[in-house]
Amino acid sequence: MSPTIIQSAYLVAAILFILGLRNLSSPKTAVRGNQLAATGMLIAIVATMVDQSIISYTTILAGMVVGAAIGAVLALRIEMTAMPQMVALLNGFGGAASALVASAELLGAGETGASLEGIVPFAIAASVLIGSVTLTGSLVAFAKLQELVGGAAVTYPGQQFVNGALGLAVLGLAGMVMMDPGNLNAFYGVIAIALLLGVLLVIPIGGADMPVVISLLNSYSGLAACATGFVLDNSTLVVSGSLVGASGLILTQIMCVAMNRSLGNVLFGAFGAASEEGAAAAAGQDQGNVVAYTPDDAAVIFSNASSVIVVPGYGMAVAQAQHAVRELTDSLADAGIDVKFAIHPVAGRMPGHMNVLLAEADVPYDRLVEMDDINPLFPETDVALVLGANDVVNPSAREEKGSPIYGMPILNVDQAEHVFVIKRSMNPGFAGIQNPLFFKDNTMMIFGDAKKVVISLSEAVRNY
Repeated sequence: MSPTIIQSAYLVAAILFILGLRNLSSPKTAVRGNQLAATGMLIAIVATMVDQSIISYTTILAGMVVGAAIGAVLALRIEMTAMPQMVALLNGFGGAASALVASAELLGAGETGASLEGIVPFAIAASVLIGSVTLTGSLVAFAKLQELVGGAAVTYPGQQFVNGALGLAVLGLAGMVMMDPGNLNAFYGVIAIALLLGVLLVIPIGGADMPVVISLLNSYSGLAACATGFVLDNSTLVVSGSLVGASGLILTQIMCVAMNRSLGNVLFGAFGAASEEGAAAAAGQDQGNVVAYTPDDAAVIFSNASSVIVVPGYGMAVAQAQHAVRELTDSLADAGIDVKFAIHPVAGRMPGHMNVLLAEADVPYDRLVEMDDINPLFPETDVALVLGANDVVNPSAREEKGSPIYGMPILNVDQAEHVFVIKRSMNPGFAGIQNPLFFKDNTMMIFGDAKKVVISLSEAVRNY
């Protein structure tokens, strides 16, 4: 087929990627965005398949069938609570694919005696380096999220010095590969050190920073794919990788702003370790008494309320309570009560975690309100219902300068007239510190599984 037609197909695919990404910026159009991007990828794959300069159709079709089967099984079997782990793995697989393709190009050129010129050696080194870091970094993030290893920060003396030395070493070896692509010892050195760096860079990051880590690793996978596009002289891969890389960096910055922290502080601040110190200090303080209430107690206040704000957190995800929450809020709305959902950017374990869960439960989009818009409404709200959220509603971030989370923007639920908090226990959140909200006079704790409690609350509201 004519190269012009192939390149035109790639251009159409690139346009669909851009439109798809634009639509992903809103929950209302996210499904259409996925469909547009998927269509663009299909066009890119078909265009590549008809390009006779690549491997046989049989190999490509076999890869598509196997990959589609694995993807379908994962999509059907992975629970929403495990979606952050799934995203981390996909980031790692993306980085691995880019590194493998770039490696194959370099090793293949060595076997055939072909020369690698221009930007190609640089692109190979960049793809292998970034892709390898992404692979092992994502595996560590997966292990932390899956609780295969501890979620707290892991630090040791001289850690940043070691990471800095390894970073300089891998950059030096990458430079040697760029100057002499046939230097396989340097090439293998880049792979080995990059794989090690991926582990060492993510291990010191505490669980509270996982949304930032996931978005950053997503950006890495896009940058690796972009570099691979230059290796293969594939414009669509360059465009799609650039889009993923840029959007991931933007999302990372949004996450950092939401936590009032710099990216450097996230990567090198060992937030989890600092939190443990803060938790230890808080443990010796008398916070007051907590009184447990029942769903029947809460039903009385809910039934007399005119406005309710629901604050979803990771506890809702763990309990798979989003459908029960939707039924409760639908009942309240049918009774003439104004219901809104307060969405904190870093609630949960990945960017947009709460949006995904609530969309799965078909909660109307117009009820979801972002933090900056919902905070002014709390002082005028009758009831705030907190579902398993900890750090994102902790007043210490606003009031205690010595707190590890001081300065982090939070949802001001403590300013509502009544606050109900549903939790399994008094255990702290990922930041590892106690929450003074739970001890305030206007706060009522309801202990138990979020789904069971919300179902009981719905029944009590209907029967009141």
